[in-house]
Amino acid sequence: MAGDLVDAVVIGRNEGARLIACLDSLAGRVRRLVYVDSGSADGSVAAAEARGAEVVALDMTQPFTAARARNAGLARLANDPPDFVQFVDGDCELRPDWIATAAAFLRDHPDVVVACGRRRERFPETSVWNRLCDREWNTPVGEAAACGGDALMRHAAVAAVGGYDPSLIAGEEPDLCLRLRRAGGRIWRLEAEMTLHDAAMTRFGQWWRRTRRAGHAFAEGAWRHRAGPEGHWRHETRRALIWGAGVPLAALLAGLWHPAGWLILGLWPAQVVRLAPRMGLEAALFTVLGKLPEAQGVIGYHLGRLTGKRRGLIEYK
Repeated sequence: MAGDLVDAVVIGRNEGARLIACLDSLAGRVRRLVYVDSGSADGSVAAAEARGAEVVALDMTQPFTAARARNAGLARLANDPPDFVQFVDGDCELRPDWIATAAAFLRDHPDVVVACGRRRERFPETSVWNRLCDREWNTPVGEAAACGGDALMRHAAVAAVGGYDPSLIAGEEPDLCLRLRRAGGRIWRLEAEMTLHDAAMTRFGQWWRRTRRAGHAFAEGAWRHRAGPEGHWRHETRRALIWGAGVPLAALLAGLWHPAGWLILGLWPAQVVRLAPRMGLEAALFTVLGKLPEAQGVIGYHLGRLTGKRRGLIEYK
């Protein structure tokens, strides 16, 4: 890596064998490996220590967020900061050539502060929910607005904007990337294998909660940055409300007035038909259906905001 100092921050809770695979995939590829544990009861801390990781155990009497865990990892590195820091979720395994590829790219492009690559789902054949995740990870190559939980970042750039926002229960990476872009940095998605992810989603309820969490992230991001020129997640929030709340509400009100009003619900299958040629029937179906939990997440966020009640984590595992 031509002298670049690269450290890694892994976060996790009760990831078991997935965490071991994650830590092993980083062995010999980084200078320091920091594992931030969030109250695991499955031996994760001992497994990390056995693999030479520096372990930070979060105080779980304080509200937990992934952003808070990543900041704790950054704080551990602050005494001897690296050039680059690789963030990895504990349910992901790093691909062998990723760090060398991404570090070389950052070295050759000093204005790029975040490099991310292709995250793949480890078992896409297990369930439709895993396949949807794998499709979600396949974002366009080139300059991007944001990254996901796995990415190689310039440590100094992240520190300069204050790291992650620990109060966010979801959407912390796009929030960080927005602040990095406002500071003049650029985000880049490379055509390179980065990580294998294990969503382990086998039930409809898991998919619903995960999609509701996305809706919450859309709403909070759009509200927090509503004065900004970027239109951060405004479109996603508006689309969730129109399709996930507006259509069924309009059908209900119209149906109470006249039975034919229920035909408004036909907009949903019509939208599936419209999207299917571009994304396939399966993805189109769940894209439209997903507007219901997304709208639930949007409405839940704003209800909590108006009542002053902090929303806890929305977990799907």
